[in-house]
Amino acid sequence: MSDTLRDNIPHTSARHGLLVWLTGLSGSGKTTLAQTLQATWNTSHHPVMLLDGDVLRRGLCADLGFSEQDRSENMRRVAHVAELFLQQGFLVLAAFISPLEQDRARVRQIIGASRMLEVYVSCSVQECERRDVKGLYRRARAGEIPAFTGISAPYEAPQSPDLILDTETQNTASCVRQLHHTIQARLQIPPGPLEAVQDLSREDGGTTRGSAESRVRWNS
Repeated sequence: MSDTLRDNIPHTSARHGLLVWLTGLSGSGKTTLAQTLQATWNTSHHPVMLLDGDVLRRGLCADLGFSEQDRSENMRRVAHVAELFLQQGFLVLAAFISPLEQDRARVRQIIGASRMLEVYVSCSVQECERRDVKGLYRRARAGEIPAFTGISAPYEAPQSPDLILDTETQNTASCVRQLHHTIQARLQIPPGPLEAVQDLSREDGGTTRGSAESRVRWNS
């Protein structure tokens, strides 16, 4: 680690880091949640690092494909990257489809169950396909993307996640608020005002369950 980077990392090694692992179908809202949480988190408690599957596959994991073996290796690498930040007391947000239970269990084994919060970002294939921000479902239906999770490859929903967020029926602010409270409880941080999330709620216009406005905000 460079001296410049080391100098800019708060001295938090005495604190316990936490890995928040967001799993769900493409288009379910994992990245939207992680980015919004990152933007609204009070970093005086713990600095935040966001690990996004698309970003890592352009760099560290660029040599990997989407076979079951490559997906497993992708998860292994991500877990070890997360571990480095946890050692420095970071709150690590990881947004990955991670379709197989055995791979998520392996991440938990590497990290340790007490330092991992598994969050199932629940959304039906039909709704994810309706959003299809990146056009991936259309390409998968056309046979251009083989082994696409939810279409031609399985997704094994977590059986006992720490938190379930249904992005098909809840808006961004509601889900992020639940994430905030769950993380604060796990890290034993006293609850405080969530002004940024309240602002986000007003921006959402108080959207109700299943409304078009609440759904359109979910990007990936």
